[in-house]
Amino acid sequence: MRGNKRLFFKGKMLLLFIAGFLLLLAIPAVLVGIGSNAAPAVGQGSNHDRQTSPEVEKTQVSDSKKANTYNPNVRVYLSKEKKVVSLPLETYLEGVVAAEMPITFEMEAIKAQAMAARTFVVNRLEKGSTVSLKPYGLPNQLADVTDTVQHQAYSTDAKLKTQWKDHYQEYKAKIKQAIEDTRGQILTYQGKPIYAAFFSTSNGRTENSEEYFTAKYPYLVSVDSSWDRSSPKFEREATFPLSEVFAKLEKQTKKTLDVPVSGFQAGNQMKIAKKTTGNRVASMSIGGKSFSGREVREALGLASSDFTWKQNGDKITFTTYGSGHGVGLSQWGANLMAQTGAKADKIVKHYYQGVQISDFEKK
Repeated sequence: MRGNKRLFFKGKMLLLFIAGFLLLLAIPAVLVGIGSNAAPAVGQGSNHDRQTSPEVEKTQVSDSKKANTYNPNVRVYLSKEKKVVSLPLETYLEGVVAAEMPITFEMEAIKAQAMAARTFVVNRLEKGSTVSLKPYGLPNQLADVTDTVQHQAYSTDAKLKTQWKDHYQEYKAKIKQAIEDTRGQILTYQGKPIYAAFFSTSNGRTENSEEYFTAKYPYLVSVDSSWDRSSPKFEREATFPLSEVFAKLEKQTKKTLDVPVSGFQAGNQMKIAKKTTGNRVASMSIGGKSFSGREVREALGLASSDFTWKQNGDKITFTTYGSGHGVGLSQWGANLMAQTGAKADKIVKHYYQGVQISDFEKK
C-alpha cells in the first residue's frame, strides 16, 4: 500500500511536470497572436487579409482611371475678358456643366450633361476644328471653342463664386462629382465621337437632325420626350408689332415681303405648309413668301420652332412649345427621367440612339 502511494505520487509529479512544460511551449505562440497587427490564424479570415477592402479597391480603381485618362488642354476664348485661356479638358468641363445645366438638377442628369459636353469638345479636338479670333480683335490667335452657345456656354470660377455666393463650395463639389464619376467617358457611334447636340426643353419629341440642321446624323433622331411638358420652359408667349416681324424676317432671310403691314391678316396670310417629324414647323408661307420654321424662330428669337400665332390689331403673339432647337439631349427631359430613377447611361442612350459609352484615349 505504501509502495502504491509512492508510485501514485511520482505519477502525479510527472503529469504536473509535463503540463508545465507544455504551458511554457504555448506562451510564445500566445504572445505572437496579441496585437492589432497580428495575422489571424488560417481558417479564421486569413483570406480576407490577402484581399483589398471594397472601399480601398474602389479608391485604387478611381485613382488608376484618373491617372490614365487622356486629359488634353482646351483653348477657350473668354468673350467678356477678350482673351484665350488653356485648361485641362476635365477642368474646362466644370465651367461648361455649371453654365449649361441648372445646379439643382438631379445628379444623374448632370452626369449625362457631363458626358455630352465632354463628347462635344472631344469631337472638335479630334477633327482639329478651331475658331479664328480675327472677328474678336485677335487676328493672330486661334481657340478650340468660345464660351458662348456658339459652342458651349462656359463660366469661370470667379463668375460662379459671384453667382453661387454661400453655396459655391456645395455646388462646385456637386459638379466635380458628376465629372469625376464620368471621367474620360464619351459617346461614340461606330467608334467615333458623336456630335452631341443638346438643348433645354422639347415640345414632347426631339427632332431629326436633318430637319433642323443641314446634316443627317443616324443617332440624332426623333424620340419621345413627352415628360418635358412638366418643364417650366415648355410653353411661352412673345408679342411683336407686325412691322417688327416684317423687318426682322427681311433682315434675317434677305427675302422681301411684298405685302403692306397695314391691312395684313395673319389668319389668311400666314399658313403652315409642312410639319417636321418632331411636330415643329418645317415650312410656312408669310405674305406669299416661303420660310422655314427655323428661319422664323431665329429671326424673331422665338424659344422654339413649334409655334402657333394669334393677331390682335397691329400686333401678333406667338405661343411656342419647348425651348431650343430640339435636336439631341433634352436637358429638362434628362432631369425628369432622372427623377424617375433613370441613370445617366440610360438617359444618354435614349436621346442619342445607338451610341456607346467609351473611354477617351490618346491616339
